Amino acid sequence: MNWKALIVDYEFYLRIERGLAENTVKNYSADIVALAQFISSNNIEELPKDCSKETLQQFIYHQSKSVSTNSQARRISAIKSFFNFLIFEKLRANSPADLIEGPKLGRKLPVTLNLMEIEKILLGVELSLPNGQRNRAIIETLYGSGLRVSELVNLTLSNIFFKEDIIKVTGKGNKQRLVPLGSYSKKFIQIYKEEIRSLKKIKKEYNDYLFLNRNGRKMTRAMIFTIVKKSAIKVGIKKKISPHTFRHSFATHLLENGADLRTIQVLMGHESITTTEIYTHLDNKHLKKVMEEFHPRNQ
Repeated sequence: MNWKALIVDYEFYLRIERGLAENTVKNYSADIVALAQFISSNNIEELPKDCSKETLQQFIYHQSKSVSTNSQARRISAIKSFFNFLIFEKLRANSPADLIEGPKLGRKLPVTLNLMEIEKILLGVELSLPNGQRNRAIIETLYGSGLRVSELVNLTLSNIFFKEDIIKVTGKGNKQRLVPLGSYSKKFIQIYKEEIRSLKKIKKEYNDYLFLNRNGRKMTRAMIFTIVKKSAIKVGIKKKISPHTFRHSFATHLLENGADLRTIQVLMGHESITTTEIYTHLDNKHLKKVMEEFHPRNQ
């Protein structure tokens, strides 16, 4: 089979067999398309079933000049995954990517906001503007429940349980989890839902989505990024922030106030606790306080 046909099958494998998020599927697929284009443009006569390690090394060296270290690492991961898929489908007996190593990645600590900065952003949202109530509800929900931006834009009314103060969230790989609905999030979601959203002319297919744009359609990730960025700039916060910054702040503030890592892992929807452990690196003062309080030599 040729590259094009197998890439289509590979996408299906990533979605169904691996249960990966749609963004991951798209990125991995694009990486293999880039490999196929490199092979074609360099007149290398190799199909997926006989692609060699040497060809992969040439491709990785070529693309390393134009992409970031993180993108290189992901691309190598995609290549390894693709050839493992071929083995899974019995189209190859081995993988030419087995001995190829990715670049070493330093652990980059996420940007967070302190409580005063978050309150400054929230209070800076002008509720009298047409989208003010909606934007306040969006930021309150990002911070109050620690949602990913993709989880926020796909949040539906049928998955918000106001009486129980719970949100049912669909995260990466279509995995669902229950997250508490904070009191402030609940307040502003209800105001937006009852006083703003109820007056909108909503497209039928978007009737259940909570956050809508001015045309009555589901909001995009890019729109949420823009709202967050403009809200921070407006109140003079110079940190480079994104919707994910509120998610990082959510986890960090829980940890600082005594929540255990396992609980934070569940709330965040992290598959592995090692992902959650990054938040222990964010506040040395908190770690020092824990050491002083619980280490027997300090008592």
